Amino acid sequence: MALWLYRLGRLAARRAWLVIATWAVIMGLVGGAVALFMGPMSNNFEIPGTETQQMADKLQAELPEASGGTGAVVFTSADGLQFTSAQEKNITAALQSVTSVPSVKGVIDPFLVTAQKEAGAAQLADGAKKLAAGEAQAAAKKPELDAGLKGVAAAKAKLDAGQAQLDAQKEQIAALPAGSPQAQGAAAQLAAGQAQLDAQKAQWQAGKDKVDAGQAEYDAGQATLAAKRAELSIGQRKADAAEGILFVSENGKAAIGQIQFSESMNAVTPANRQLVQDKLNVLETDGVTVNYSKEIVEDVSELFGISEVLGIAVAAAVLLIMLGTFVAAGLPLLMAVVGVGIGVGGTMALTTVIEMSSISPMLALMLGLAVGIDYSLFIVNRHRQQLLAGMDVRESIAKATGTSGNAVTFAGLTVVIALAALSVTGLPFLAILGLAAAATVAVSVLIALTLTPALLSLIGTRIISKKAWAKNTVATAKHEATLVGLTKTEQGAADEAADIARSARGWGGLVTRHPLISLITAVLALVVIAIPATGLRLALPDGGSEPVDSSAYQAYSITGKNFGEGMNGPIIVVASLPAGLDEAQATVLNLDVADQLRSVPNVIAAVPVTLSADNRTAVYQAIPKEGPASESTVQVVHDLRSEGATILADHDVSIGLTGQTAANVDVSEKLGAALPPYLAIVVGLSLILLILVFRSILVPLLATAGFLLSLVAAFGGVVAVYQWGWLGGIFDVPNPAAVLSFLPIILIGVLFGLAMDYQVFISSGMREAYAHGQDAKQAVRTGFKHAAPVVTAAAIIMVSVFSGFIFSHLTMVRPLGFALAFGVLIDAFVVRMTIVPAAMHLMGKSAWWIPKWLDKILPDVDVEGAKLANLTVTSDASELEPAPANG
Repeated sequence: MALWLYRLGRLAARRAWLVIATWAVIMGLVGGAVALFMGPMSNNFEIPGTETQQMADKLQAELPEASGGTGAVVFTSADGLQFTSAQEKNITAALQSVTSVPSVKGVIDPFLVTAQKEAGAAQLADGAKKLAAGEAQAAAKKPELDAGLKGVAAAKAKLDAGQAQLDAQKEQIAALPAGSPQAQGAAAQLAAGQAQLDAQKAQWQAGKDKVDAGQAEYDAGQATLAAKRAELSIGQRKADAAEGILFVSENGKAAIGQIQFSESMNAVTPANRQLVQDKLNVLETDGVTVNYSKEIVEDVSELFGISEVLGIAVAAAVLLIMLGTFVAAGLPLLMAVVGVGIGVGGTMALTTVIEMSSISPMLALMLGLAVGIDYSLFIVNRHRQQLLAGMDVRESIAKATGTSGNAVTFAGLTVVIALAALSVTGLPFLAILGLAAAATVAVSVLIALTLTPALLSLIGTRIISKKAWAKNTVATAKHEATLVGLTKTEQGAADEAADIARSARGWGGLVTRHPLISLITAVLALVVIAIPATGLRLALPDGGSEPVDSSAYQAYSITGKNFGEGMNGPIIVVASLPAGLDEAQATVLNLDVADQLRSVPNVIAAVPVTLSADNRTAVYQAIPKEGPASESTVQVVHDLRSEGATILADHDVSIGLTGQTAANVDVSEKLGAALPPYLAIVVGLSLILLILVFRSILVPLLATAGFLLSLVAAFGGVVAVYQWGWLGGIFDVPNPAAVLSFLPIILIGVLFGLAMDYQVFISSGMREAYAHGQDAKQAVRTGFKHAAPVVTAAAIIMVSVFSGFIFSHLTMVRPLGFALAFGVLIDAFVVRMTIVPAAMHLMGKSAWWIPKWLDKILPDVDVEGAKLANLTVTSDASELEPAPANG
């Protein structure tokens, strides 16, 4: 590999303009692709197959009017008083004007909804009053009706008795002689009595008919009262269900409007988001302050901000101090910019065909800048050292590419492996993120190996300042004076003795003089820093994590203060109802389900929102007690899902959860579950690579153990600052909350790759010294002495670049920037430059032990570039072979 890279470096130096032109064409093609094909980015962290996604798909198919994104607008009176009637009318008019914005499906006017709610409450009260009056009237009529029924029954009994008496008389008359005066008199008397009784019967029937009509009227009234009672009951249940949801605060000083979009929030263009704000910002002139939820104001179209520029400026200052000239300092920066331009540009050109989260190009940008500067710096630094030692420019370029470039290749390969392995987590957005960053790192490696040598060839000796050349001339003359009269063997021994003496000074000498104390102290310090990591909680960011002066944070804060924290994170419940229900039955069943949802602990409201035309699909909104990222809300999501089994058993209704709050919980838990296997894959693959590079068992294990210490310490720092709020004023963390859910898995991949970068550069120097015959313990000092300056500069540069993202305009990126900066700081200076040399000094030559059978089958990758020590270089460099060994 070293020999091949040597040839590549020499070719790039000889064909510099061809190499430069090739990369210029590539940049032009990528720039054109970005201009033609770049689409919108999003912060959509969907995971196919989760309940959240299944319910969202169900709504889209069965109840499309309930799908689409929603954003909140929070109105407050600028003078802190209650809204005036004029302000309320202006807010209503402004909200109505928003419906003309493309993508806006409708709005919810807080004052209209509140007025309707108040009118409904008044109607309920009026209905209850009328019901009570009707019941009182019915109750008053009941005794009269009962008396009538009793009188009819008594009259009927009396009539029946009279008829029985007449019938008995008729039988007696039949026993008298027919035609006798006595029989005739009795018959006339009987006929008169019967006529009188018949008249009484007719009178009774009329009375009975009147009483029956009264009974029918009473029964009809009772039925009407029962219907009214049922209607009032349903109305009251609806009011009770919505009691915990307010759109105008109780003090009348804040109101929440909602904008309903016809498409997902990720599909709403920045232009339409801005148009919504423009329509509502006119209210500022009416004394109304308008703030928008994160969904509306979130614009992920910009990648770069002031803080990122400051980070690069610090890196440039470090380069200038280290390299001494603007030309030398500018070269690594230029390489990083070219790499980022191609890598990030290529990523953004794919946003038309691939849904990409905003953090994907941001991570690629972060890593591209950091590794682009460092990888080029390693080659430039080696080239400068060789020039000062008297080597020819092109030969130095080729050897720097073959030695430092070899280390760059394997270090970059480790980073690429770690990032590409994000694809195996089964999380699509994370796979895209990892591949985008891996591609950018790969481009940075290629640029370091080709474009850097080409530009170094054109720069020539100007890569070193005149002052440095003069200083080197004096030092060389002084050194040669000390070697006068010595043989070559004696000169070599003297140089080695001086090198050994120099290696005993500085930090490396201190650590290796007291290796056990240094090792124990460093490990204990990292363990203490890692303690907060035991309280790590994961969640996706909400409005509370935005900057304090941002509209999103103000909207979140005002909502929580005036309406309850839970209004910032409603949970959407989707239900499948049994077939064959009419609207009334479905309504009652919906209320039964809502009652059961409200019985879940920490659910303060649960209200039916909409019902499909076929009465089969219903949507409810459940409001938790606390905010969307709180621990109790996460538990509410689990409890609601558990309650689903009871609801199914009691009502034959199956439920599922969707919406951003439930989705955040699902994403966080999926990411947490993916951590262990991902860590195993990354560590396993990289261990194999490191064994191949260093031909050792203990060095890769030490490197991996050191990484794990760096990782947990970085987690501890993140939890302390972003979850517990320590130093929150410095890092602009006004509302400490759970840690970004995909931060751990990204930190594992990126930090492992970067940690192995420093391990390669530190350990390869130690192995080179050991391979050249030095004692194993002394080789640790020698290798450290040669590698420490450039590794220190590289680490400071990387920390500076990452630190620039701690105050990014994208708050999601901030904790990631902190984690990477803090992790690199700890790994470079505590692990690689303290723990590793101390441990390797203690291990001695056993650090380089490897089983003989494994040593035989491993290919020789020559990461130290030993084969380049002596080369026979023909005039055209077409043939390069190691020179035969002397003797």
